[in-house]
Amino acid sequence: MTFTELGLSARMVSRLEALGLTQPTPIQEQAIPQALQGNDILGIAQTGTGKTAAFGIPLIVALSKQQERPAPRSTRGLVLAPTRELASQIVQSLQGMTADLRIALVVGGKSINAQADKLARGTDILVATPGRLIDLMDRGAVDLGQTRFLVLDEADQMLDIGFIHALRRIATMVAKDRQTMMFSATMPKAMADLSRQYLNNPVRVEVSPAGKVADKVTHSVHFVAKDQKQDLLIELLDAHRNDRALVFSRTKHGAERLMKHLDRAGFAATSIHGNKSQGQRDRAIAAFKAGSVRVLVATDVAARGIDIPGVGHVYNYDLPNVPENYVHRIGRTARAGQSGRAIAFCAADEVSELKAIEKVLGTRVEIAGGHPWEARTSGAPKPQAKKRPRRRSPGRGGQMAA
Repeated sequence: MTFTELGLSARMVSRLEALGLTQPTPIQEQAIPQALQGNDILGIAQTGTGKTAAFGIPLIVALSKQQERPAPRSTRGLVLAPTRELASQIVQSLQGMTADLRIALVVGGKSINAQADKLARGTDILVATPGRLIDLMDRGAVDLGQTRFLVLDEADQMLDIGFIHALRRIATMVAKDRQTMMFSATMPKAMADLSRQYLNNPVRVEVSPAGKVADKVTHSVHFVAKDQKQDLLIELLDAHRNDRALVFSRTKHGAERLMKHLDRAGFAATSIHGNKSQGQRDRAIAAFKAGSVRVLVATDVAARGIDIPGVGHVYNYDLPNVPENYVHRIGRTARAGQSGRAIAFCAADEVSELKAIEKVLGTRVEIAGGHPWEARTSGAPKPQAKKRPRRRSPGRGGQMAA
């Protein structure tokens, strides 16, 4: 199957080839023809499978055919993403596919006044995080009444991080007569409920079961005491200093402390998390992508926003509280057809997180080192309480009392 066979013009095929896209991925092969026919799409696919082109190509084709000019403060197409990093990646991808449409990005961490000014003349495609879009709507800086195309990318993560109320409000402002495409890596009940609210008789396309790890990712777990994690990480990183490695920490402060520790240990390291400004996060990712920084320590804010093919290793320094995030984290390696390794650290107090991850995966994670904590074994016998020594009685002959 080729992009030409999917019904795309020679001009679009040429642009895709310039981006290195010569053959559609399974999700693109299934979604693009249906979307070109105007159907609503519910797409289920893991990260790294080409979802951006799956919705971006038909969106660009449809808007280009209409040849309309957006009204001031309006947008003809709206793409919502959970994180600033992912939204930025989407904009870059869309800009590579067309030079004829006006594409704007609005995310937190940047000047809202500058974003409002940019939207004043109208835009063809607006890529936004829900929170900043609501802020602009409250200011009267954007009107969604003429938006005929709506895309929700990584919808399950938008639910995970609390955007459900923002999504519901945005949905009431977008034109009812619209085409909607929703893409997600998982399909929890809340996602199914959301799809029924947003989509009209959607075509469901699914290329991999929810919770499935990418084929070229080798993943394993080390059982290690919490106070020994840093030493183990340094030992493992030292074995591949020339490779890019992404390290996930559960908290912002933990990520920053770990980055500084790695820097003192001689690694070229940086970090991204919620306490960093957007400029700092952009510079950190740029340095990581360029190779001047080899280790990037991140919280889950980056789990679905980094698309860098050269990430050879992913470390789950802390196991995620949301088990589905394990798949998204390790999906940062083995991109663009490459292979990769993902290594998780499990301390004694993280056994429940590991068991939840294995439940989502439907299989045990291979053990790379250490001895499994006893609680990992389902139904393991509880440790017996130590018996107290029986008192000795000063009875006759010094015998122990009965």
